Amino acid sequence: MDRLKALLRDHPIIPLLVLLALLVGILEIMRPGIVGERWIANTVKFAIPLAMLAACQTLTMLTGGIDLSAAIVATISSFVMATLVPFYGPAGAIALSLVPAVLIGLLNGIGVGFFRVHPLIITLGSGLIGTGCLQVYQSTVIATGSVVPEGLAWLGTGRTWGFPNALVLFVPFAALILFAQRRTGFGRLLYAMGDNEGAARLAGVRGWQVHLALYALSGLIAGMAGLVYVGLIKAPSLSLAVPLMLPSVAAAVIGGTSIFGGRGGYAGTIVGALILTVLGTMLTLLHMPEGARRILFGGIILGVAAIHLRLTDTR
Repeated sequence: MDRLKALLRDHPIIPLLVLLALLVGILEIMRPGIVGERWIANTVKFAIPLAMLAACQTLTMLTGGIDLSAAIVATISSFVMATLVPFYGPAGAIALSLVPAVLIGLLNGIGVGFFRVHPLIITLGSGLIGTGCLQVYQSTVIATGSVVPEGLAWLGTGRTWGFPNALVLFVPFAALILFAQRRTGFGRLLYAMGDNEGAARLAGVRGWQVHLALYALSGLIAGMAGLVYVGLIKAPSLSLAVPLMLPSVAAAVIGGTSIFGGRGGYAGTIVGALILTVLGTMLTLLHMPEGARRILFGGIILGVAAIHLRLTDTR
């Protein structure tokens, strides 16, 4: 048992890969012939927006926080972009759509860093404010229509030599996150803040600066995820990415990121997003309703959190 605990603690991605392979095997048994090049490409396409949104949760969880506004921010960016394309063109609309994403992120960072509001509260509140603002905005542009640029559609749905085009964006994105969390001062500060914020402050770390940069970055990533997702779905709406909220948290937790901070990484989160995408396919084959899926995701979060507590208990 001690060896197993040490393995899961030191190399959490190994059991995750085993679980992913097991789920793929079960899926092939359920529907023989389903696992092929086309299925793999489609699975990766749908896992990429989830993995990007889960990056927001991974980074904020490293400090002991969370970003419950991420899915709403993704929805806002996608909707604003689609409604601005007729006026400013694809490039201008994309740039402008990321402005509210960063602003909401800055609001979260100010709340956490300056006013010491718990991340769960401030991100939930900013998400509700963002939802209200989006509804007001929608009423003002209802007659203008919306357009999803061909470039985003190519990125979201296209394949080149069998590989999803979204990998063109996701591979450098993931590489940058993985490099930043372990090889940069900012990444090490996230772990230090999550492990012992008091000690980090005594060591001279300006916590408000870390939180401000962290949540602004989370908002930017969420906005980018929304743009990729609307390119995949091709239909902007007021609730586009909202169903990804719970799965994004679950992907980070399954991937080994502790909700208590100081432990985890993005590599596991990517595998967690793939696991949830494959699991979603299995639930679709079983005709499981959306309510049951949400119950399952909530149970996964609680169960995996309990397992991580057990594994990290040194008593």
